[in-house]
Amino acid sequence: MGKRSREALAEATETPLDLSHLRRETRTALELAVVALAPLDVIDHLAGAAGLFEALMELPPDSPPVIALSRKLSERARSALKDWNAWQERHLSKAKA
Repeated sequence: MGKRSREALAEATETPLDLSHLRRETRTALELAVVALAPLDVIDHLAGAAGLFEALMELPPDSPPVIALSRKLSERARSALKDWNAWQERHLSKAKA
């Protein structure tokens, strides 16, 4: 099974607990990105995902909006975290040099 297939399978089988962890990780990354003065596009990407997580958490887990948006939100959050981690790694490597 290829990496892409494993990622798709993982996203398709995410539990509410998985989404809760992803929400927390996204919110923490947003806070760190703000403090680190990351580029606005990185902050915006994280903020969009974190904000949508907060809005969906107010709804029942089996409500139509949560069902409809959870998969895309998971993808959006993972993409934002990937961007953040890449920027952070570049930023830290410059600081060490």
